[in-house]
Amino acid sequence: MNQRKTIISVNNLVKKFGGFVANDNLTFDVHEGEIFGFLGANGAGKTTAIRILCGLSYPTSGKILVSGFDVYTQREEIKRNIGYMSQKFSLYEDLNIRENIRFYGGIYGMSSSAIRRKTDELIEELDLSDIAGTLIRDIPLGWRQKVAFSVAVFHEPKIVFLDEPTGGVDPLTRRQFWEHIYRAAARGITVFITTHYMDEAEYCERVSIMAEGRIEALDSPENLKNNYGVKTMDEVFLKIARK
Repeated sequence: MNQRKTIISVNNLVKKFGGFVANDNLTFDVHEGEIFGFLGANGAGKTTAIRILCGLSYPTSGKILVSGFDVYTQREEIKRNIGYMSQKFSLYEDLNIRENIRFYGGIYGMSSSAIRRKTDELIEELDLSDIAGTLIRDIPLGWRQKVAFSVAVFHEPKIVFLDEPTGGVDPLTRRQFWEHIYRAAARGITVFITTHYMDEAEYCERVSIMAEGRIEALDSPENLKNNYGVKTMDEVFLKIARK
């Protein structure tokens, strides 16, 4: 089996806010086309790290490359090669579905003809033709999440960062959302996802688990369960938290 290329390389990432250390010497690699879970309780430092990887914040120190680009000097190149979705903000509620898709296509630098063509394709693929003119605020949360994810990968980025994208939705909708993630990964898009739902760790190829700004464990879900002598990722997380 050929080893996959490293697309995210993080070495000794430190991020401090005054005397507070949010990220404490994080070191890990993510492979091309991988579904990589970045897990931990709220406040563990996940969002701080993902903002740095997206070129939205500078690290205090460390060497970090995203798709071959340096987070200190090539932030704009990083932004052009990634997609991003968060639980808190992904779509404009006062725009309709079609307008949101076309707006983000423009933000990602796509041509007008490509935006028109791909917007029609996406609306048909998601079976949204009847409600494409509906404001985002007026559609159910589950639909919003699907549209938001589709917009994040609309320009076929090399990497998509998903920051707790399934927060607040029911288990069935979460499972359907993961089917969209699998399809993106099958097209070669690397998926970097943060979540505090431990059952979602089972859907990742590898996961890291953070606690108090540090990575305490990093491996496949199966190996982590074997190493900690437990049957679920919830139990793995509890063992790490109690330690």
